[in-house]
Amino acid sequence: MQNKKVFFLTRAALIAAVYVVLTLVFAPISFGQIQVRIAEALTILPVFTSAAVPGLFIGCLLGNIFGGAILTDIVFGSIATLIGALGTYYIGKFAKESASMPFLAALPPIVANVIAVPLILRYAYGVDLPLIFLMATIGMGEFLSCGVLGVGLYYLLRKRKNIFVYS
Repeated sequence: MQNKKVFFLTRAALIAAVYVVLTLVFAPISFGQIQVRIAEALTILPVFTSAAVPGLFIGCLLGNIFGGAILTDIVFGSIATLIGALGTYYIGKFAKESASMPFLAALPPIVANVIAVPLILRYAYGVDLPLIFLMATIGMGEFLSCGVLGVGLYYLLRKRKNIFVYS
């Protein structure tokens, strides 16, 4: 039992660390009105392990802090990632082995961020662009990171299920 808890925390911490590193390494495209946050590809991981849910939340929180985001973005951007990760976890849990599952699992983080990030940009950062434009640019970035890279990551990892033994 103790080993399971340690393994869970270790896995969550590793996912958080990778999220932070990817966010900061790709910082020029991880923030702003037009962004492709490569780290969001990791939002597919809750399909494989529940440890990804807190890992992604903490990773996003730390990535936003170290990336210089303001408090509103740190809090609500991280909550959007948490909501997306939870949605992906539940889709993975209930839509197992369906051919469309990885594509469905990529949707919650895309939707959560398409709603939250444009509002954050507009009202917290004062970006004076139409919300629909911001939703479109954030949506395209999320589609690339979650829908393309994340689904690609899913197909890469599903063959290596033994990585996530203590799910």
